[in-house]
Order: sequence, then structure tokens, then C-alpha cells
Amino acid sequence: MTEYRTLGRTGVKVSPLALGTMMFGPRGNPDHDDSIRIIHHALDSGINFVDTADVYSAGESEVIVGKALAGGRRDDVVLATKFHGSLGDDPNERGNSRRWIIREVENSLRRLGTDWIDLYQVHRPEPDTDFDETLGALSDLVHQGKIRYIGTSTFEPSSIVEGQWLAERRGRERVVTEQPPYSLLARGIEREVLPVAQRYGLGVLSWSPLAGGWLSGRYRTGAEQPASSRTARQAARFDIGAPENAAKLAAADALARLAEDAGLTLVQLALGFVLEHPAVTSAIIGPRTFEQLDSQLGADKVRLSRDVLDRIDEIVPPGTNLSARDAGYVPPALTEPALRRRTA
Repeated sequence: MTEYRTLGRTGVKVSPLALGTMMFGPRGNPDHDDSIRIIHHALDSGINFVDTADVYSAGESEVIVGKALAGGRRDDVVLATKFHGSLGDDPNERGNSRRWIIREVENSLRRLGTDWIDLYQVHRPEPDTDFDETLGALSDLVHQGKIRYIGTSTFEPSSIVEGQWLAERRGRERVVTEQPPYSLLARGIEREVLPVAQRYGLGVLSWSPLAGGWLSGRYRTGAEQPASSRTARQAARFDIGAPENAAKLAAADALARLAEDAGLTLVQLALGFVLEHPAVTSAIIGPRTFEQLDSQLGADKVRLSRDVLDRIDEIVPPGTNLSARDAGYVPPALTEPALRRRTA
């Protein structure tokens, strides 16, 4: 029996495991019928929270989700999607502007085959766009009934606080969720993001709880490193020759041995750890196959002992990201030298 959790302070009840759909479509599983069967299996297993995004396979993931929810299943699902990423050559076919939001929400509604989106999320920050413009457009969509709630993804703590301030001072609808990266190998958000989310009552939906596959159990010291479409696309994140990836391999191996000692799979340990944090509402799983989904179902029933949690802290200290790439977002102030230097 699934024990549902409250999404922030909204009163909406969601499953601790949310089904992420990034791997449905050409980027992962191109078979629509197979992807739909996986979605139905997840729903039949108690998951009622589905998360997608307009950029996943250039909208095809949303189309697949829409097909899966047709025929009466839509009302039983808390449906979340995201906007921000580029969807064309036009420089205005992306971003967080009112112009793009008002246009793109209609595209997502059409692809999803629904009249409303439960949670519409800003996929990434955009410092050049006034956050108040973004919240103003999203507030209008709430008032029009096209979306129910507003969320953010991979925002810095200061931006999370800014969103709350804007809602209070300028009468905008409040951001009610944050979707950050969080896993046994990427614990950086424990420093500020999670405490800030708790302070303001935001629901937290962690993405990449298996650290992009590092915590699938396939990465072990001395074993041949597995090949996948993800490693081909993001070679730098999986190059064992890089010091940060060597550290991740060593940690993944130690965590796998800890899981074995605890009578768990590494997948169960990884998901159980994320769901153990009191700030986290749901962990987003992103299976490509039935087998991957089945290996993750039931992980919300796992309870980790104090001894196991203490040992995890020894392997990867609290608040630590073993690789800077796993933060998900790097502020322009760190990537653009001109923002750090006075002009002559």
C-alpha cells in the first residue's frame, strides 16, 4: 500500500516515487506502445505523480504521456511538466519570458492531451529575465485554470527566496515546489536548498536519485564500465580517467558493498536515502525499460537504519557533490569572466 505524501503545503497527495519520463522517446525508449505500458505499470503499482518536460525528445515524451493518460486515467494523476529549454532555431523559442511561457503552455497542453497541468515548472533559472515577469505570466495561467501550481527546478537558494518575496510583495502566485538534483553522490543541496525549502514549506522533487546511472549497481571497481546512450551523450560525466569520476566510482563501489551488507540492492539504498530526508517529498525515477522500473518500485518502503545512514555519511560527507557537474546548474557569474571583472 503506497503511503502518499503532501506536496509542500498544497494539500495535494503524491506518491513518494514520481515517474520521470525523460527516457521515453528517441532519447531513450523510442517505442511508444512499450513506453505507455511502462507508464501504466507504474500507475497500477501506486505511483500517481508523473513528471515530464517539453524538451524531452523535443516534445515527444509529452505526447507519449498524453497517450498513456487518455481514456480516463488523467484525473487520477498529478501531472507535472517544465519549460525553459530551446525548442527551435528562433531565439525566442526558449527561456522564461512571458512571450514564450504563454505560447509554450498551449503546446504542452496540446501534446499532453489535457486541459490543465497540475504543476508547471521553470526548468532552469534565467538571470537575464526578470523573475517577476516569469511569475506574472505563470500567475495569469493559474488564474486562467490552465495550470494549478508553479514550481522551479535546479534553482539557487537565493532565487528560491526571491520567488517567495515576489509572491508576497507583488501579489504573485507562490512557487510551491523545487526540483533539485539529489543523490548519494550529489549531496550539495543539503547545505542550503533543502533547509530553505523546509523553511518556506516547498515540496522537494529530487531528480537523478541514481546519479545518472552511477548508482544502478553496474559501476563497480575492477569491472568493465557499462556502455549506454547516456554515456555516449555525456562522455565527460563517465570518463573514469577524470579524478571526480574516479571518486564517484570508488564511492559507488563502497555504497554497493554497504547495500549488500544491509540486505538491499544499491538502487534501493539510493532511493531510500533520498526519501529519508525530511525535506524531500518525492524522488523522480526515470526508467527506460520494465526491468528498470521493477528494480525501483517498492523502494519507498525501505527504511535505513541509523548505522547505515552514518556509514553513508562516512563514504560521502553531508553537503558534498563529488563532481561539480552534478549540481545541474552553474551560475553565469562562474562561467562568464566578464561578470567577475571591472571594465577598464
